[in-house]
Amino acid sequence: MIAAGFLVTACSTPSPVWRDTASMAVEELGRQEAAKLFPQEYYNVLETFEHGEAVLHVHDNQSDADAFYLLALQKSAVLRAELKAGRERKAAAEAEAEQRARDEKARLQQEAADAEARLAEQEQERLRKDAQARKAARTRQNVIEPTLVLPVVYTVHRGETLPQIAARTEIYDDAALWPLIYRANRDQIRNPRQLWPGQKLKIPRNFSRDEVTEAKRFSGRK
Repeated sequence: MIAAGFLVTACSTPSPVWRDTASMAVEELGRQEAAKLFPQEYYNVLETFEHGEAVLHVHDNQSDADAFYLLALQKSAVLRAELKAGRERKAAAEAEAEQRARDEKARLQQEAADAEARLAEQEQERLRKDAQARKAARTRQNVIEPTLVLPVVYTVHRGETLPQIAARTEIYDDAALWPLIYRANRDQIRNPRQLWPGQKLKIPRNFSRDEVTEAKRFSGRK
């Protein structure tokens, strides 16, 4: 702070031209925290002003004191410019930091959105593949089995019997229907329990439900 005694002008001695202006300039620098931000420069201005005060009050030399006041005023103007530039640099740095923070936030938000979009795409792809798999499974289930060729003639193998032949899948898939074969081949089968290898047996395909019932009844009696 400027010494209170230095700021008081003797009633009999008029103030130098630059004293009041320099005093206000130094006080303004104090309010702008120049001592904190530019301590060396601030105390140089203050020291110059106080030299002027000493010359004025100790040596009673207004002209030389005014030179110090003017110099203090000039130095304070330079320091005010430094303070202004410092504030502008600080504001610019803060603005840049805020912009970087906004950019970083936007980048993180975009990355999160991209990740969410990728997850959504992956989920859609998974659902699509699941749907395809289900469709393929249904298709496989709905595929019509190749039509089984049902022979109308069967060659007897060694050791086979009529029930065994009737039980074959491509014949009747039912051993009890062997009488149908027997009746269709009475011209070459004398004993239904005795077949010969190589015999060509006719396999009836067109028969009624009554014939099936009768064949099963006959089979049950044998």
